[in-house]
Amino acid sequence: MIGLTSARTRLTQRLVARATGGAPVDLTSLEAVPRRLLRPLRRSGLDPVYRIGRSTPGPVHRLAHMFGMNIWLVSGQEEVRAVLADQRRFSNDIRPLVGAAGASVGGLGFTDPPEHTRLRSLLTPEFTMRRINQLAPRIEAIVDEQLEQLEARGPVVDLVEHFAFPIPFLVICELLGLPVEDRARFMALSHARFDVTAGGAGAFGAISQSQLFLLEATRKQRADRGDGLLGRILAAVGDDVSDEEVAGLADGVFTGGYETTASMLALGSLVLLRDRKHLELVRDDDSAIDGVVEEMLRYLSVVQIAFPRFAKEDLDLFGKRVRKGDVVIAALSRADRDHRVGPDLGTFDPHRPPSPHVAFGYGFHRCVGAELARLELRIAFPRLVRRFPELALAVEPEALSFRDTSIVYAVDSLPVHLGASRSSNSS
Repeated sequence: MIGLTSARTRLTQRLVARATGGAPVDLTSLEAVPRRLLRPLRRSGLDPVYRIGRSTPGPVHRLAHMFGMNIWLVSGQEEVRAVLADQRRFSNDIRPLVGAAGASVGGLGFTDPPEHTRLRSLLTPEFTMRRINQLAPRIEAIVDEQLEQLEARGPVVDLVEHFAFPIPFLVICELLGLPVEDRARFMALSHARFDVTAGGAGAFGAISQSQLFLLEATRKQRADRGDGLLGRILAAVGDDVSDEEVAGLADGVFTGGYETTASMLALGSLVLLRDRKHLELVRDDDSAIDGVVEEMLRYLSVVQIAFPRFAKEDLDLFGKRVRKGDVVIAALSRADRDHRVGPDLGTFDPHRPPSPHVAFGYGFHRCVGAELARLELRIAFPRLVRRFPELALAVEPEALSFRDTSIVYAVDSLPVHLGASRSSNSS
């Protein structure tokens, strides 16, 4: 697969070429992503770094001018929702901008209605509450299996490697119906795709290869259908949907449900470990977990930015002049700390009245797997702290290293002392 590029990468290359008036650019040859584009991803610990540059205060900033395009950052809650919901003036579809209207890009994140509506309707049956609740026993079993392995590895373990990442990976693999023998290869392709520090070779290369892996898996299941999401979609619609479209949907499910949930499990565990009253609340009060998870989603907002939106016309964006073709990026993590929404949003407070958040995005591109992610978190956290009620950090919080140049914010490792274990029957 090395050397191959996905349709999505090729379309991005054409966009750059059209904006600059030059030949297509090999994005995989870029040695590094310009530092100014990393500014929205910067955090201090769990908190977003609010200062973008020397521009005047406000919810809209021009982040950069690259490849002949302006790149704008929108950071206020109201403004983010407006950009994500506005179908008339903004588009997620790159194809019209590069003269490739008939090309297949696959996936929900890069399409608009009516194509987006058609593709999303293929996934909707897999993410109804009835279907999600059917997955609960298997998720519980996966979590318990990981806790058993944690205890066997103790007394000091890395929760990132042995708890946070395996759980959503196994859930997504089972949801998609990926054979066990293919999962190690898929995991090897998955980790680099969200890390932008490696430049084009890392980011675009990893994305292309994982998409091509899923295209292979789709073609295998068209020939020999399994009972996972891929097989069920193909059985339901057959030749009415292309392999590229199904693979794009699978890639969206994986992108939205793996590293994002893993980061929530790791960083959410850190939130509980930093203040034992939060850990004890989850451990001792069955009724608390829904509120804890919802506040974690808002407070952490691990998906830092939404899919880029492209201006379909010249427009005024909250006082800034945006040109047709400009890129507009919604900063989700900043929007969820917008002081105009409520007081003291920089503090984790599980007793806070429900506060609106955009951790799953907003509008018609809102994450289709939001309820699956919630379910995984609601199952995993209580089981973890009840199995290991003496769980504690094995390092000082200041020693932790965070992945603050990634679209999905994360902690690199989370060493913990497990302490005494309780039987899995008490989880």
